[in-house]
Amino acid sequence: MDQPTVGILHPGSMGAAVAACAAVNADVLWCEAGRSTASAARAEKFGLTPVPTLRELLDRSDIVISLCPPAAAEDLAGDVAQHGFTGVYVEANAINPERAQRIAALLGPDAIVVDGGVVGSPPVRGKTPTLYLSGPLDAAERIEALFACTAVRTAVLGTEVGTASALKLSYASFQKTSRVLVALAVGMAREYGVDQELIEVASRRTDSYLSEPQYVAKTAARAWRWGPELEEAADALAAAGLPPEMLRAAVSTLARWHDAKDDSELTLTDALDRLAQP
Repeated sequence: MDQPTVGILHPGSMGAAVAACAAVNADVLWCEAGRSTASAARAEKFGLTPVPTLRELLDRSDIVISLCPPAAAEDLAGDVAQHGFTGVYVEANAINPERAQRIAALLGPDAIVVDGGVVGSPPVRGKTPTLYLSGPLDAAERIEALFACTAVRTAVLGTEVGTASALKLSYASFQKTSRVLVALAVGMAREYGVDQELIEVASRRTDSYLSEPQYVAKTAARAWRWGPELEEAADALAAAGLPPEMLRAAVSTLARWHDAKDDSELTLTDALDRLAQP
C-alpha cells in the first residue's frame, strides 16, 4: 500500500516533533504561508516538506493533523473547511469537547474528523507521548497505523468526538494548575525565607495526588477547615505581592462541600456529586 501524505498544521514544538514521527510512515507536508522563521527552522530540522499554500497542502494530503494554539483551533478548521478538504482531519489541540464537536460539524460531512489529545512532552530525546484518539473507528485506526513503531504512542478511546479532548483537559487541569501552585507555594516561602525548608518538606512525598482520587472524600469532609486556611494563604500571597486569585478560587470550590463537615462516611461518588451541585 502506498504511503499516505500528511499535512501538519502547524510545526510548533509539539507539531513538528509529532510530524517527524508520522514521517516514518508517511510523506509529511507543512504550509509556509504566514509561518515564522522559527517554524521554518523546526520543519527543516525534522525533514518536513514545505508547500507554499494551504490549498496545496490540503489538495495533496490524505490526513491533516491540527496542532496549534488552542485559541486558533476553530479558525484554522474553518480555513480548512472553506477549501473543501475531504480527507481525515485530526483535531489534536487542547480544546474542550464541545469545541471539538463544533469543529467536527464544521468540517463534515466532507471530511472525517478524529478527536485527538496529546498527553506528554514532544517526542524528542527519548520522550514518548500518547496521542489519544476518538471518532470513527476506521479513521482512528488509520492514525494508529500512521504512528506505528514511532515514539508517539496511540490509544483509541471510542467513537465519539470529544472523548479524547475530555481526557486531555482532565489531565491538563491538574498537571498545569499544579505547576502554577508550585510557583505560588515556593514564591510565598521565598518571600518569608523558608523556601529551602519547604522543598525539604515536600521531598518527603513524591506521589501525585491525582493518583489518589479516594482522598477527595477526605478533602470534602475537611473543606470547612481547609477553606479558611487557604483564605489565610491567599492573604499571605497578596501581602508578598503574589497573585492570590488561584487560592481564592480553591476556597470557592471548597465551599461547595460546606455541609460535608467531618463526614467520615462520605464516599468519592458523594463528594463529586456535591461538587457538581452549587
